[in-house]
Amino acid sequence: MKSHFSAKFFEGNRARLRELFTGTAPIVITANGLLQRGGDSSYAFSQDANFWYLTGIDEPDITLVMDRDKEYLIVPPRDASRQAFDGAIDDQALTKRSGIPLIYETEDGWKQLGSRIKKVKHVAVIAASPSYIERYGLYANPARARLLETIRSHNEAVELLDLGMHLVQMRMIKQPAELAAIQEAIDITSAAVRAATTPAKLAKYAYEYELEADVARGFRARGASGHAFEPIVAAGERACTLHNVANDGPLEANQLVVIDVGAEVEHYAADITRTICLGKPSRRQRAVHEAVQEVQKFAYDLLKPGVLMAEYEKQIEMYMGEKLRTLGLIKTIDHDSVRAYYPHATSHFLGLNVHDAGDYTQPLQPGMVITVEPGIYIPDEGIGVRIEDDVLITETGIEILTDALRRTLD
Repeated sequence: MKSHFSAKFFEGNRARLRELFTGTAPIVITANGLLQRGGDSSYAFSQDANFWYLTGIDEPDITLVMDRDKEYLIVPPRDASRQAFDGAIDDQALTKRSGIPLIYETEDGWKQLGSRIKKVKHVAVIAASPSYIERYGLYANPARARLLETIRSHNEAVELLDLGMHLVQMRMIKQPAELAAIQEAIDITSAAVRAATTPAKLAKYAYEYELEADVARGFRARGASGHAFEPIVAAGERACTLHNVANDGPLEANQLVVIDVGAEVEHYAADITRTICLGKPSRRQRAVHEAVQEVQKFAYDLLKPGVLMAEYEKQIEMYMGEKLRTLGLIKTIDHDSVRAYYPHATSHFLGLNVHDAGDYTQPLQPGMVITVEPGIYIPDEGIGVRIEDDVLITETGIEILTDALRRTLD
């Protein structure tokens, strides 16, 4: 499959970062490292999105240095044993992909960089996350923290400047190559879901994981690298747990099933949710599904350049409240009442990560890609409905990138 990205894309991103930064300090950015799964085996490698955005490189433990008019990569050596298991690193391939001609092994590279760090007051980096991110219950990849320790080992007094928000500003506005990759991921996702949810196939699935497996097969068969995030296939009451990724429950006649999946193409994600019925939907199921569709249409009408996400979310919350009241779920429209049945935001940025880098305090601008995903969850009735589409903010409004996949319940 031909890549959407050439070395010029990554060279351009590095040039734009220099323009935004404006300083003269060395810029030093690390790739992610491998994470232990158990014993001597690792989890599948996932590259740091910012490092990939600047280099296009998918190898671990590499360091990017941008210093004055010079750019180079510091690449760790691999002994014969490591090469036998993981393969050798091809310097020519790294240069072809990134557009960076200078490559040093660790000792020579850090000798050069360390000498420079000793002479400067500032080094520009991407700040490390806390080792444990309590809000999400996640342990952070330690590569950034390790890089900062190494920098300080060469100069304890050096001040570290965080480039994080510069990269957020860059990544929010998608370039043509990025939009092409996102659209391909969307098209693959749509085709795979459509193929996996024909009446004939739905009649054969006994468990959620069978449907999940068929979607995954469709992704790979159509050229995606796999899932952009852990897939969700949740039926009945299980669909009321937003990130129910076990996908091991039985599928029963006349249940609603939430399918929240997205293919990944060259690191770029699709994120689509459809809710379908395994049989003939009841009047109540139809009413809830129609309410969610109406909230989504309301959200579409609000979206355009200049909109502030916080105000947009407030308007949707009030409109959702009207729908919940009509359904007999709440009596008064207030935040707590609405969030009892609609506990998540409507939109998030989409791109290199499924929940992509973005500044939610800034007004929407052309070139941004966001999701629109209202939902209603009623555990007592075993009904969970979510509909999610991906949209591009244009000069005049929006383009719905996922319109090819039907939103019907049956």
